[in-house]
Amino acid sequence: MVYQPPLGARDFLPLEVAQQQWIESSVRDVFERWGYQRIVTSTLERLETLMAGGAVQRQRVLQVLSEDVGELGLRPELTASIARAAVTRLIKAPRPLRLFYLANVFRRPPGQESYQAGVELLGAGSVLADVEMLLLLSDCLAELGLNSQLSQGQCTIILGQAALTKSLLLPFPELLRAKVLAAIAHLDRLTLETLDLSVELRDRALALMDLRGQSADVLAALQQFNLDPEQQAIAQRLAQLTQLLGARLGDAGPAVILDLSLVQTFDYYTGIVFEVACEAAGTNGIVGQGGRYDQLLGLYHPQQETSPGIGFSLDIERLQQVLQSTGQLPPAPPPVDWLVVPLGSEDYVAALDHRKRLRETASVELYLEPVVELEAVRAYARDRAIAQIAWVKAGQVSEEQTLLR
Repeated sequence: MVYQPPLGARDFLPLEVAQQQWIESSVRDVFERWGYQRIVTSTLERLETLMAGGAVQRQRVLQVLSEDVGELGLRPELTASIARAAVTRLIKAPRPLRLFYLANVFRRPPGQESYQAGVELLGAGSVLADVEMLLLLSDCLAELGLNSQLSQGQCTIILGQAALTKSLLLPFPELLRAKVLAAIAHLDRLTLETLDLSVELRDRALALMDLRGQSADVLAALQQFNLDPEQQAIAQRLAQLTQLLGARLGDAGPAVILDLSLVQTFDYYTGIVFEVACEAAGTNGIVGQGGRYDQLLGLYHPQQETSPGIGFSLDIERLQQVLQSTGQLPPAPPPVDWLVVPLGSEDYVAALDHRKRLRETASVELYLEPVVELEAVRAYARDRAIAQIAWVKAGQVSEEQTLLR
């Protein structure tokens, strides 16, 4: 039906656009204060670029076939595209690279288009880089009035560790690992008890289910799994990270929960992974997510040389939904300051000249219809929330205030 957008797509009306721009402007200010620079990558990419070595499933990509260049796709996320640009176009730029984006993404199913704001920190693999990313995320929430645990919109950062979680699942049969992880992630005890597992593995799965909560408690419970040296090193880094976050955020920031069952949609993460869940007036949902990916850049480097990376994205539309009840979003599109009204056809030139002068400092709308009744013009201005009218007659301008600001 030509009068309907395709499945998964939607139109944004002026008020929705104004509110989304307010969110984008707020987080952009934070990104720039942290020293991040904007990058704009192509909406269309080669399919093999978007799949990131198989980490992004082919069926998640909206595909376009080109006779000239082969299989293309609409980006389902920005990290792969930015990684490609970083090791090609930006190969000589000093590291670390601090980049941010404001862009649309497309995912299947069905054919959903959404808008994201996000950052990528490339070339830094230290725990301090992890801290920077989470503090930057916290500052974005603060700028939106969602940071404090005492604010109207309460947010929680859910923190996991992709490499550690995968290693803890290695004792399980390979064919059952995905089911075990899904059951743990959904707190599905019944499924764990009915899977074809030995008593020892079932007990291990149930113990893994409890690895969520306050960081100190989770890290203490983790020791029951007889960690090998590599796992111990990851646990120690997690402890250092959570201690630094606790010291920096305190009660003024979002709550931080450690959840070692956390997994992300795209499977290129090699270190910490995280989500930010917000709720306000009964609305709750995941408004952002990210993590560390220390092998991704090597997929795009001409010599397969890799370097570390970490980033996150914020979902603008979900943030808009959460912020609706907080009273912070613009209640209307930006108003027009002036309505310039020529009272006759002989006044058109003077009206256009006056509009040009006003536009230097204000927003201006030109009245386009013949003036039949002055009160109808005033009603038009009030309906459109235009504060002032400039009446133009015989080269003279008289001003009238219609609304009190």
